[in-house]
Amino acid sequence: MSTPYRADHLTGYMQRAASHLAALPAGAKILDLPAGGGYLTDELRRRGYWVISADIDRARDDYVYADMTQRLPFADNTFEGVVCLEGIEHVLNPFLLIGELIRVARAGGRIVLSTPNIMNMYSRLQFLFTGTFHQFHPALLEEVAPGEVRDRFHVSPLSYPTLRYLGDYFGADVVHIDGDKVKRLVFMPLYLVVLVLGRIWSYRLFFSPCYRTHRERNRQLFREINSRPTLFSRSLVLVFEKRRSARQPSAIAA
Repeated sequence: MSTPYRADHLTGYMQRAASHLAALPAGAKILDLPAGGGYLTDELRRRGYWVISADIDRARDDYVYADMTQRLPFADNTFEGVVCLEGIEHVLNPFLLIGELIRVARAGGRIVLSTPNIMNMYSRLQFLFTGTFHQFHPALLEEVAPGEVRDRFHVSPLSYPTLRYLGDYFGADVVHIDGDKVKRLVFMPLYLVVLVLGRIWSYRLFFSPCYRTHRERNRQLFREINSRPTLFSRSLVLVFEKRRSARQPSAIAA
């Protein structure tokens, strides 16, 4: 059953994702996975894109069935744009999924991915005092039997450096780092104290004389993990661009 389009259904990360696909030409083919209630699909179609909606739950009649824990039912190099919002943290093998998202994108195409940001300052404070990341503490989880086809909720916390590394491995470069609203702005004075101390420690880690070979890469990583979206956004929104050559997800070593 179709749900009427309503702009107020778009979350902050949906709005950011749509803005990062605006450079695509009208009629470009975009995959929306997991499509959920279809709100982003509706917005992208309103903007003139050809959107294929996929999900394990068929909320609408035109959804393609796709299990994010398996090979996606699309050929290589199919889409100019691929969107996966708040989905990768729900699967046990996020490495396979990011490889699949890049596989089905065309060379030069954009992959927009969002996930709860475990690197924001609030999550860092939670981890310091509890040993758990914000939105990933085990009390949230239900018991799910092995092999049961069911949403396991937030089981795979992923940091920015991990996502960047996986994108590069499968043949895509991060071209933009973005985020949605600031998490717990009321703690900003405490954040600033931690940031000042942490920046000194972080600088020593990234620019140790032992790492001179990769100095330029480390300089970029240092800048990216200390960017405003990484430090403060509730959800991290990453935009990848696929290179002409890409590994297949099956290339992951066991």
